[in-house]
Amino acid sequence: MRNILLASAALLALQACGPKETPVANTETAATEQTVSQTEQLNAWFDEKYEEQLLRSPQTLTQLGRHERYDEVDDNTEAFQLEGLEWLRETTAEMRETFDFDQLDEEAQFSYRLWEARLERAELGWQWRHYGYAFTQGGWHTYPARFLINFHNVNSDADMEAYISRIEGFANALDVRLARAQTSAEMGIRAPSFAYRGALETAQNIVRGAPFTDGEDSPIYADVKTKIAALVESGEIDEARAEELEAEAVAALTGPFLNSYNELISWLETDMENTEESFGVSELPNGEAYYNYRLASYTTTDLTADEIHEIGLAEVERLRGEMELIKEEVGFDGSLQEFFDYLRVNTDDPELFLPNTDEGRQAYIDEATRQINNIREQLPDYFGILPQADVVVRRVEAFRERAGAAQHYVTGTPDGSRPGVYYAHLLDMSALPLRELEVVAYHEAIPGHHMQRSIAQELTGIPQFRTRQSNSAYTEGWALYSELLANEMPGTYQDPLSQFGRLGTEIWRAIRLVVDTGLHTKGWTREDSIAYFLENSAITEAQAASETERYIVGPGQATSYKIGMIRILELRAHAEEVLGEDFDIRGFHDTILGGGSLPLDLLEVRVNNWIEDVQNS
Repeated sequence: MRNILLASAALLALQACGPKETPVANTETAATEQTVSQTEQLNAWFDEKYEEQLLRSPQTLTQLGRHERYDEVDDNTEAFQLEGLEWLRETTAEMRETFDFDQLDEEAQFSYRLWEARLERAELGWQWRHYGYAFTQGGWHTYPARFLINFHNVNSDADMEAYISRIEGFANALDVRLARAQTSAEMGIRAPSFAYRGALETAQNIVRGAPFTDGEDSPIYADVKTKIAALVESGEIDEARAEELEAEAVAALTGPFLNSYNELISWLETDMENTEESFGVSELPNGEAYYNYRLASYTTTDLTADEIHEIGLAEVERLRGEMELIKEEVGFDGSLQEFFDYLRVNTDDPELFLPNTDEGRQAYIDEATRQINNIREQLPDYFGILPQADVVVRRVEAFRERAGAAQHYVTGTPDGSRPGVYYAHLLDMSALPLRELEVVAYHEAIPGHHMQRSIAQELTGIPQFRTRQSNSAYTEGWALYSELLANEMPGTYQDPLSQFGRLGTEIWRAIRLVVDTGLHTKGWTREDSIAYFLENSAITEAQAASETERYIVGPGQATSYKIGMIRILELRAHAEEVLGEDFDIRGFHDTILGGGSLPLDLLEVRVNNWIEDVQNS
């Protein structure tokens, strides 16, 4: 941030120091024209380079709704990743040599810094490339089936051939990842035993059922049949060709695909004997340094683990005080801990939980959709920029669904042909309290993830690479801020329990600051984390266990939510104080969302620039 401010100051100084004999108007005009020229050239260069990068990833192209390299999957070999790093090094050097930072406009300066930040992050990531756990309870091995089912559209014979080719391609990609996991294991870097068991279960789920085993069709085979049948129905192919395509798909599934998953399953069963049940990454070789890297990457700050831990403790204490007030409002006669217990154990109470039936699951989807539609109507009063893409609520696919696992969002295509999806784990309805249904919908959909990510990829005034990039403290901080923002809107959190649910999800993220740092730097055990959750929130033990295990295998990520939210709230408070009556909530939100996902230091610069513009207008 300091560098950007200094560069801006230098530009102003240079403009102010022009030759006295030159008319000011001509000097300003020339400077403006030079700035426009440099900015236009840089933006064109960014789009050209980003297109080069996109073409390296067939899967990203498909997720964006494009059709190039439709029969291929990403190359995830270490050699290919190194090529990508070298490409970033070369393009960053080219950018620095070709474009003068001081001659760029404000938005282009952000883009320049972000391109540099991409290289910095990639260099650091390369150093730690062996440390990420390849296979965990929600690991990459579930991705091939998810990708083929949800992203690979089939509208022609060629599309189905491409689908079959990708089945074989994903088999090879799984082999590559297994080899890399084996290399990491030889270095003493293994996931805990519970993660191995989770990976084993989900891997087995993917190759269970026809055509792999007896029984009902597996999800991926059911998808093959559905997509081929649609081609027949549309007249694209006849029945004879449909039989040929299905036979090709079965051969790919029962050949390379099944072989790769069987290899993974065998290795997980064997290597599990070499690991411990649960531990933080500080116990790995150079684990403390790795965790510090993860914290810096996910929070985009220089906060230490101890500082984050203390912020979490303070936030937990503050939020407990607000929860006490709700407990008193509902007239509960007992301690806050007793109220937590009451809320989590009465799973048969229809006011607290939906029934654990298909009807209950559909009711959850319907009510979440209703809440999203209600808040959609309020958006114009709080935002000038609105998303064009739609969002739908869906149940997580059976092969990767887990009781108590976190809901999540998947971005749609820029052209709107595939909507954004808010996925809910509905396997065990006793892990989904009704008091949290509303707040989670706001977090995952509107005005949270769906709104932020859809707006980002629909932006036209910034280079394309910024419309797709993601900084966790920004994206998760925005989604958590959205939960609180919704409280300002009409028709939300209408009963005390819903308000308690909102506080419950916020304290959940505050607890994350405490337990993530506790697990990875202070010797906390899995049981310590679960106990702290149960002492300070009303989430179920199944949720607490699932969350804890998620933090153990993904160190640092859980800290990004609250750190990001706190910073956005600080920036809003600062803007309100400085601008007074001139503060416009729509302008503030458009400033936050109108530049794509930014590191928190650059977000601060962007907001301060907006404040200055308002003051000067």
